[in-house]
Amino acid sequence: MSIFAILATIIASVIAMEFIAWASHKYIMHGFGWGWHRDHHEPHDKALEKNDLYGIVGAVMSISMFAIGSPMIMGASAWEPGTWVGLGILFYGIIYTLIHDGLVHQRYFKYVPKRGYAKRLVQAHKLHHATIGKHGGVSFGFVFARDPAKLKAELKQQREAGVAVVRDAVG
Repeated sequence: MSIFAILATIIASVIAMEFIAWASHKYIMHGFGWGWHRDHHEPHDKALEKNDLYGIVGAVMSISMFAIGSPMIMGASAWEPGTWVGLGILFYGIIYTLIHDGLVHQRYFKYVPKRGYAKRLVQAHKLHHATIGKHGGVSFGFVFARDPAKLKAELKQQREAGVAVVRDAVG
């Protein structure tokens, strides 16, 4: 593969992971996988959450792609792009860890952004946590954040329609 194709594969994989993460968060974590995700939405003082098991799932995806791309493991049937897809998944995991766990939930460092896209990310994810339970909700992505005013309006509609129970502190 050319360096251009390698970089394009890595970047495409990082972007694709945001969509995979969005769908997984909305339909798995807030669906049949709620048992692992519930503690992430509830107050606690533990260093780790069951929700962190989803990080292991992401690591398995990345490692699997590295294996598929490795001639040492797969021999002549290795699929070279697998290595670069695996690297894209790894990069997404690092971005997720820094933004979601680090910036939004302040598990690793204490910094509250006052403006810009970082503030928008934090606001959007706080609005995601505005619902009680697994039903309804907004902003299931982790890196791309919609306008918080639109998310608030969507939450208000969900509350009025009886789709979601919204915490009192939110519009």
